[in-house]
Amino acid sequence: DITISYQKSRDGLHLLVDSTGLKFLGEGEWKCKKHGSEYRRQWRKLHIAIEAETLQIRAVQLTTNNVSDSQVLEDLLSQVPLDERIDSVYTDGAYDTKHCRQVILNRDAHAVIPPRKNAKPWKDQQVRSIERNELLKTVKLLGRSLWKKWSGYHRRSLVETKMHCIKLLGDKLTARSFPSQVNEIHARVAVLNKFTELGRPHTQVVT
Repeated sequence: DITISYQKSRDGLHLLVDSTGLKFLGEGEWKCKKHGSEYRRQWRKLHIAIEAETLQIRAVQLTTNNVSDSQVLEDLLSQVPLDERIDSVYTDGAYDTKHCRQVILNRDAHAVIPPRKNAKPWKDQQVRSIERNELLKTVKLLGRSLWKKWSGYHRRSLVETKMHCIKLLGDKLTARSFPSQVNEIHARVAVLNKFTELGRPHTQVVT
């Protein structure tokens, strides 16, 4: 296994979550090159969570392309030790589900998730649903643009930039087997976290 090191945040974590697709040279693509385009190309989905202060990747998951973003959030949050406080989790509207909001609430964190377009209030009286229904009212009152400014949602651009950095190390996976592809991604993440740490200024109190 490849060890992924990271700097601990000074305060509670603000996690920014995103996903992207990565193609790989599987058997289907090899046949496509050899026999023609009737063979389907294969790809994986990469899911990451970065910390807004350190800009390092704190959680990573590689899945097949039929796994939805919302299915992976619980696994991502479980990679953060329970003794580290999570203050907030920023995602896009694909994570606007009862399950996602519940797993965020289970970590005593605040969900910063825009409601889906044409979203309707949830009828149950769970805390997750009450909070989400209040958000729905706020977004309708302020408009999406103003809510995004007010909530700090613009922070999510940081994780989109990090995803671009991962793809700069290669926009395709070179490994053929799934376990090897996971190791390949973990190696990229380990390298990026080290580069990010070296590029950050370190402050020290002088007495």
